[in-house]
Amino acid sequence: MERASLSARSGAGGGANSAKTIDKVRAGDRAREHIKSRESIRVRVSGVGSYLPRRIVSNAELSQTLDTSDEWIRSRTGIRQRHIASDDEKTSDLALEASRAALARADISAASLDAIVLATTTADNTFPATASRLHQKLGITRAIPSYDVQAVCAGFVFALHSAWNMLRLRQARCVLVVGAEIYSRSILDWSDRNTCVLFGDGAGAFVLEAVDRELQDSVQDSEQDSSTAEQNAEPSQFSDILDIMIATDGRFYDKLYIDGGAGTSCDVGRLRMDGGVVFREGIEKMSSSVSELLARNDLSVDDISFLVPHQANQRIMDGVGRRLGLDSSRIVSTVGEHGNISAATIPAALATACADGRVRRGNLIAITAMGGGFAWGGALIRW
Repeated sequence: MERASLSARSGAGGGANSAKTIDKVRAGDRAREHIKSRESIRVRVSGVGSYLPRRIVSNAELSQTLDTSDEWIRSRTGIRQRHIASDDEKTSDLALEASRAALARADISAASLDAIVLATTTADNTFPATASRLHQKLGITRAIPSYDVQAVCAGFVFALHSAWNMLRLRQARCVLVVGAEIYSRSILDWSDRNTCVLFGDGAGAFVLEAVDRELQDSVQDSEQDSSTAEQNAEPSQFSDILDIMIATDGRFYDKLYIDGGAGTSCDVGRLRMDGGVVFREGIEKMSSSVSELLARNDLSVDDISFLVPHQANQRIMDGVGRRLGLDSSRIVSTVGEHGNISAATIPAALATACADGRVRRGNLIAITAMGGGFAWGGALIRW
């Protein structure tokens, strides 16, 4: 009726103004249809994977060249060892292995991917993007968006946020999200025991798929009706990313950074950190991101099955748990086995928790991370 009235007024001399009004109404209709389309899509995690280089460097080995000891490192960080890439391994090689594992678990071929989003601080080259090299190594023969995201230790959450929105907006049906790092080769100062003992090399990956909400609901109802449905550690057929948040506060730029770069100096630079500030803000930012996500989804801490925090330091993770009121049994910790592998820690830790059977169908998983910038974020996933 409204459109007919507008049309009649236009014919009676409404002229250009009425035509503009009609255009606005049509634009509004298109916008509402677009929102409805977006809300009809859910994003599932179809597969997870990880890769750690073969070489292991123990605390005892580090103590041979540093003024440190196994007890000193463990008591302050919880780290027992870290994995170090071989001389012929690049970040894209680690990413490739983690991607293959995630794709295999999702039972999806690389040819089905519509995009690759790779989080890394240690790119193969200054340019092109390491995701472009991963695209090549996966043997993909068609052009798809493949790009890097740089938010340091929060990089995987930022990459996940990018892929999640791409899928919700129907710009893709299947996206590979990867975190991969080689910190050991160039950016660590191996004479600084306060930083070099913390980090290692590795990669982790998620395969994400867009699923029609009505189809998901019908399949989940069917699964619930079946009393013999097996509960397993892989993502359920339609695991659901409920929400993601990301943030950055540049006032902390100089508290955790690399003192070099292509636009600053002639070398890569070395990692520098104000440990006290990173410790304090890491606990605050990661716990607050989880609290924000819970609040805006009408959930409570009691609803969380497992928290998978950035594996930076056991004491930071313990602090996040205390701030949220989470028992340590509900916090996934793998930092002792591989140290801080920056953007790769969350997918690598979650892959471990899936493989060992801790994460089960129906679990609510909270992930959170903070990195240089400071940049931080989190996500809620119904497994």
